[in-house]
Amino acid sequence: MEVANDGRSHNHKRRRDDSSFLPPPPPPQLPNDNGYATNNNAAGVDLDLLEALEKSQTAVEALDSRTLKKHVLSFERRLKENIEARLKYPDQPERFADSEIELHQELQKLKILAGAPELYPDLVALNTIPSIVNLLTHENTDIAMDVVQLLQDLTDEDVLDDNDEPARVLVDALVENSALELLVQNLQRLTDNDPDEVAAVYGTLATIENMIEVKPGVAEMVCERTKILRWLVAKIKVREFDSNKQYASEILAILLQNSTANQKRLGQMNGVDVVLQAVAMYKSKDPKSGDEEEMVENLFDALCCLLMPLENKERFVRAEGVELMIIIMKQKKSAYGSAVRALDFAMTKYPPACERFVDVMGLKTAFAAFMGKIPMSKKNRKESYQEELEERIVSLISSLFGGILRGSRRERLLGKFVENECEKIDRLMELYMRYSDRVKAETQRMDELELDDLEMDEDERYNRKLESGLYTLQVSFCYKFVSL
Repeated sequence: MEVANDGRSHNHKRRRDDSSFLPPPPPPQLPNDNGYATNNNAAGVDLDLLEALEKSQTAVEALDSRTLKKHVLSFERRLKENIEARLKYPDQPERFADSEIELHQELQKLKILAGAPELYPDLVALNTIPSIVNLLTHENTDIAMDVVQLLQDLTDEDVLDDNDEPARVLVDALVENSALELLVQNLQRLTDNDPDEVAAVYGTLATIENMIEVKPGVAEMVCERTKILRWLVAKIKVREFDSNKQYASEILAILLQNSTANQKRLGQMNGVDVVLQAVAMYKSKDPKSGDEEEMVENLFDALCCLLMPLENKERFVRAEGVELMIIIMKQKKSAYGSAVRALDFAMTKYPPACERFVDVMGLKTAFAAFMGKIPMSKKNRKESYQEELEERIVSLISSLFGGILRGSRRERLLGKFVENECEKIDRLMELYMRYSDRVKAETQRMDELELDDLEMDEDERYNRKLESGLYTLQVSFCYKFVSL
């Protein structure tokens, strides 16, 4: 059953704390002649302290076109000064250090624009985007990281909510000015040893994800124009788990989700084998944390997307992916359901995978799940999980009937339905009746809605029936009456 990825939301973006937005601490209170802190009013309020706090607070500036131009002009001026200082004193860092600090401060000030996304078209019209984006190549990685953080803030989905047109204008300008290429190029020089650089890696991936959210075509653009896939593959190869490995797995799944071109491109880069190696680390152990568990799910999402093109199914079989998924099922760890899903994708409309499945003794494992013998865990106890797994197993067995039409393999498959006093036929009838009742109930409910003047077109009616189990009903009907 090849269906689009389950559409899990990726909205859990983390933010890096930025202490630059905090006011400086108030000055210490000086003792008076008696050794006590100054207190100039009878109510006991320290007026000196209040005054210091008031002065320390940055005045809130109205965000309008005039303010925008002021910030842009100031930024361009500091940028020009920094370029000139670096050209004039290339071997004397102390001579351009001050201009670098001032440039850093101007980039921090530009973050205020994230509070007024309606001004993004004006920002683009002022031709400032090229200047900002080109700083990703700045020799000082701190400046490049400032730009990453700025772009992450400007494209944040919370900022762009209800601002579709300004968001598109900004993202179009970023794409036109090679932001994708320069973001990934800068990614290559960031390391995992420095906390700020680790945060910049996260910020880069977040910016790319934000741009895809606004303009889905960016998913293919970034893979065509950059080496992002190669970087992500290298990241998920690392055995040690960290937050950026988790995010890399998520971005990989997003890039593959709705793009056949990206699926084929990664397949040609030995991506199927790499993802299999990454999930193989969890064949006999469970993830240690919720974040690590999410990473494993992301890896399986990526694998299932990879298995959409026929040529990648072939690579999966050659890389012994069928065997690995069966091992994961037999180990009965938390990846059990994900392995079933991957097998379902691999075997749909691909007989060689079905034949390999039978040859490596997968029938026993599959039919144990078909009979409801599913390993129990905290995750597995959820009713929705059980139902999805049940539907996947039905689809998988249906693929076996469609992919194995004759010979000893076919006989072994049919033999499963007559062993133990035909218990699997009884189970099949049970599933058929249950899903039939569910589809009938949903059909009746939709008819009642239409009586209440809530009309639905045929596509919506069909989709609702699918959600209630129509697909599983159709599949079980097919191999109940055709195969047996």
